[in-house]
Parts: sequence; C-alpha cells; structure tokens
Amino acid sequence: MAATNEQGLLQIATIIEQHQSLPGAMLPILHAIQDDLSFIPSNALPLIAKALNVSKAEVHGVISFYHHFRSEKPGTHVIEVCRGESCQAMGSRALEQNIKQRLAIDYHQTSKDRQYTLEPVYCLGNCACSPAMRIGDDIHGELDQQKFEQILESLNTYSLELK
Repeated sequence: MAATNEQGLLQIATIIEQHQSLPGAMLPILHAIQDDLSFIPSNALPLIAKALNVSKAEVHGVISFYHHFRSEKPGTHVIEVCRGESCQAMGSRALEQNIKQRLAIDYHQTSKDRQYTLEPVYCLGNCACSPAMRIGDDIHGELDQQKFEQILESLNTYSLELK
C-alpha cells in the first residue's frame, strides 16, 4: 500500500470529519478519499479506524473486499474494459487480450511508465455498442483493436502552444 504526504493526510482528516457521523460512514469516507486522491493511502487506515472506532484490519478488509477501491495510485489513464455478457458476445475477450498485450499489464495493474491502469468492469450500460470500455468519463463503443490503438494514440497526443 502506498502512503500519502502531509497535505494528503489533511485532506483525509477533513473528509473523515465531514462523513464520520453518517450511518455506515466507512464506505462514504472511502469513496470520498478515493475521489479526491485517486486511491486509499495506507496511512489513511489508522485515521479512519480511530474515527470510526474500528480496527485497521476492518478498514483494510473493506478496502480489499470491494474491487473499486485502490490502495496504490493508478496510472494517468484508467482503462476499464467491459466484461459483461453483451460485450463478451461481441468479441471483448479477444480485445481484452490484445489490450493486455499492448499495454504489457494485466487487470489491476499499472504500466511501468505510470500512464495506464487496466481494470475490468461488468457493465457500462453501452450494450448496443459492444464491446465497450471507459477511460475516465469517456465511454467508447464498437471497439476493435484498430479503434483501441487510435484511442490510445489520442491519449498520448498533447497540444503544444509555442510562444
């Protein structure tokens, strides 16, 4: 598990304070931390445990139970490949193998250059355009290897402004 700096710990303390009085506060706290920091740092666990009067092991258990939560900072781009039935019927298994090979990572891993994290999802609600994937807030449908390569290229293309 990765840790965070002092500023991150202040953010975490604020989040805990804002959510700890809610019923079932652990999940809202964990979601808010991950929304702000993109992962749940290891040094957040004792703070959460103390605020909720539970053990660090209980907090860790919740984090490790839900696939949504990350204990490591993800890559710049989180690529979520749909593994739902419709996408599988339209060829997502072959596509996901190509994506894994192209990025040289498996699910729940981040590329060495820290650009990509690959995650499975089980429905993006885009069944009419299967197979599909999501990168950030953008859902891409009717994917094949060529379209994936074009999307990947667009992620790696930056606009430069010369002054």
